[in-house]
Amino acid sequence: MLMKLPRWGFWCECWTENLTEQGPLALVASFDAYSAPQADRWVAIALETISPALDVDASSAAWEWMYDGRIDTRRALLRAEPCTVSLTHVSTRITWTIQPVLFLPLAHRQGTEHPACAHDFTPHPEE
Repeated sequence: MLMKLPRWGFWCECWTENLTEQGPLALVASFDAYSAPQADRWVAIALETISPALDVDASSAAWEWMYDGRIDTRRALLRAEPCTVSLTHVSTRITWTIQPVLFLPLAHRQGTEHPACAHDFTPHPEE
């Protein structure tokens, strides 16, 4: 999305962690949301999608958040507070994070004159 002015929104991420092996967290997905409802809907859709494959405890935790915890998440997001939703399936912890952010506009490269130094760059030949 091309923006002209900075815009408030939410940066959403989904991470997994193997609880039996020590290793780095794995980023599974990320999403830029421009409203609190859009941000918590991203988590809700993910939970609805994976809940049939989760074990009983994880599935119960997912549906509990969707019925009871989601409203608290939405209220926190409306106050511009970061939120986390997490559940554990067998030996994997899945965590969704939502952070309030200020999205900065990107410079549009078409139809603008580049500074003189931009023409000094010579790419390295491919080997």
